[in-house]
Amino acid sequence: PAAVVDRFGRALAQGDLDTVKALLDPQVLVLESGGTEQTRDEYLAHHAPADAAFLRDAKIHAGRRRTQVEGDLAWVASESELHAQAKGKPLTLQSTETMVLRREAGVWRIVHIHWSSQRGP
Repeated sequence: PAAVVDRFGRALAQGDLDTVKALLDPQVLVLESGGTEQTRDEYLAHHAPADAAFLRDAKIHAGRRRTQVEGDLAWVASESELHAQAKGKPLTLQSTETMVLRREAGVWRIVHIHWSSQRGP
Protein backbone atom coordinates (compact mmCIF):
# COMPACT_ATOMS: atom_id res chain seq x y z
CA PRO A 1 0.00 0.00 0.00
CA ALA A 2 2.74 2.52 0.81
CA ALA A 3 4.27 1.97 -2.65
CA VAL A 4 0.90 2.80 -4.25
CA VAL A 5 0.67 5.99 -2.17
CA ASP A 6 4.20 6.96 -3.26
CA ARG A 7 3.42 6.21 -6.91
CA PHE A 8 0.23 8.30 -6.68
CA GLY A 9 2.17 11.26 -5.21
CA ARG A 10 4.84 11.09 -7.91
CA ALA A 11 2.26 10.80 -10.69
CA LEU A 12 0.25 13.75 -9.37
CA ALA A 13 3.37 15.94 -9.07
CA GLN A 14 4.35 15.01 -12.64
CA GLY A 15 0.87 15.77 -13.95
CA ASP A 16 0.43 12.14 -15.01
CA LEU A 17 -3.32 12.06 -14.49
CA ASP A 18 -3.67 8.74 -16.34
CA THR A 19 -1.62 7.03 -13.62
CA VAL A 20 -3.47 8.98 -10.93
CA LYS A 21 -6.75 7.69 -12.41
CA ALA A 22 -5.47 4.10 -12.50
CA LEU A 23 -4.53 4.19 -8.80
CA LEU A 24 -7.86 5.59 -7.62
CA ASP A 25 -10.99 3.55 -7.04
CA PRO A 26 -13.89 4.89 -9.16
CA GLN A 27 -15.79 5.72 -5.94
CA VAL A 28 -12.85 7.36 -4.11
CA LEU A 29 -13.81 9.98 -1.52
CA VAL A 30 -11.39 12.94 -1.42
CA LEU A 31 -11.45 15.42 1.47
CA GLU A 32 -9.26 18.48 0.99
CA SER A 33 -9.31 22.01 2.40
CA GLY A 34 -12.84 21.63 3.71
CA GLY A 35 -14.15 20.38 0.35
CA THR A 36 -15.30 16.98 -0.82
CA GLU A 37 -15.14 15.13 -4.10
CA GLN A 38 -17.25 12.00 -4.19
CA THR A 39 -15.74 10.10 -7.13
CA ARG A 40 -12.56 9.66 -9.13
CA ASP A 41 -14.09 11.48 -12.11
CA GLU A 42 -15.13 14.42 -9.94
CA TYR A 43 -11.62 14.72 -8.45
CA LEU A 44 -9.96 14.45 -11.87
CA ALA A 45 -12.30 17.09 -13.33
CA HIS A 46 -11.91 19.56 -10.48
CA HIS A 47 -8.97 19.58 -8.07
CA ALA A 48 -6.51 17.13 -9.61
CA PRO A 49 -5.19 19.55 -12.30
CA ALA A 50 -4.71 22.32 -9.71
CA ASP A 51 -3.09 19.89 -7.25
CA ALA A 52 -0.72 18.74 -10.01
CA ALA A 53 0.18 22.32 -10.96
CA PHE A 54 0.85 23.23 -7.31
CA LEU A 55 3.00 20.15 -6.70
CA ARG A 56 4.94 20.36 -9.98
CA ASP A 57 7.65 22.66 -8.60
CA ALA A 58 7.16 22.01 -4.90
CA LYS A 59 9.92 20.51 -2.80
CA ILE A 60 8.51 17.88 -0.49
CA HIS A 61 10.36 16.69 2.59
CA ALA A 62 8.86 13.44 3.86
CA GLY A 63 8.33 13.10 7.58
CA ARG A 64 6.84 10.34 9.69
CA ARG A 65 4.69 7.63 8.13
CA ARG A 66 2.58 4.81 9.54
CA THR A 67 1.00 1.98 7.59
CA GLN A 68 -1.52 -0.56 8.80
CA VAL A 69 -2.76 -3.52 6.75
CA GLU A 70 -5.75 -5.64 7.80
CA GLY A 71 -6.67 -8.19 5.14
CA ASP A 72 -7.75 -6.36 2.00
CA LEU A 73 -7.86 -2.91 3.64
CA ALA A 74 -4.94 -0.68 4.52
CA TRP A 75 -4.28 2.88 5.59
CA VAL A 76 -1.19 4.99 5.17
CA ALA A 77 -0.76 8.17 7.23
CA SER A 78 2.05 10.54 6.27
CA GLU A 79 3.46 13.86 7.43
CA SER A 80 5.51 16.14 5.22
CA GLU A 81 6.76 19.67 4.77
CA LEU A 82 6.14 21.34 1.41
CA HIS A 83 8.05 24.30 0.04
CA ALA A 84 6.30 25.93 -2.91
CA GLN A 85 5.36 29.24 -4.50
CA ALA A 86 1.94 30.84 -4.16
CA LYS A 87 1.24 34.05 -6.06
CA GLY A 88 4.97 34.54 -6.57
CA LYS A 89 5.81 34.26 -2.88
CA PRO A 90 7.48 31.38 -1.02
CA LEU A 91 5.11 29.17 0.93
CA THR A 92 5.87 26.49 3.50
CA LEU A 93 3.16 24.06 4.51
CA GLN A 94 3.06 21.38 7.18
CA SER A 95 0.95 18.66 5.59
CA THR A 96 -0.76 15.49 6.74
CA GLU A 97 -2.21 12.88 4.45
CA THR A 98 -4.26 9.78 5.13
CA MET A 99 -5.04 7.31 2.37
CA VAL A 100 -7.21 4.22 2.71
CA LEU A 101 -6.66 1.48 0.16
CA ARG A 102 -8.61 -1.65 -0.75
CA ARG A 103 -7.16 -4.70 -2.48
CA GLU A 104 -9.28 -6.35 -5.18
CA ALA A 105 -7.97 -9.19 -7.33
CA GLY A 106 -4.50 -8.54 -5.88
CA VAL A 107 -4.45 -4.83 -6.85
CA TRP A 108 -4.40 -2.02 -4.28
CA ARG A 109 -6.46 1.07 -5.15
CA ILE A 110 -7.00 4.23 -3.14
CA VAL A 111 -10.58 4.49 -1.85
CA HIS A 112 -10.20 7.51 0.43
CA ILE A 113 -7.85 10.49 0.68
CA HIS A 114 -7.76 13.15 3.37
CA TRP A 115 -5.31 16.01 3.01
CA SER A 116 -4.83 18.69 5.61
CA SER A 117 -2.22 21.42 5.79
CA GLN A 118 -1.29 24.56 7.65
CA ARG A 119 1.30 27.22 7.07
CA GLY A 120 4.68 26.28 8.43
CA PRO A 121 7.37 28.36 10.08
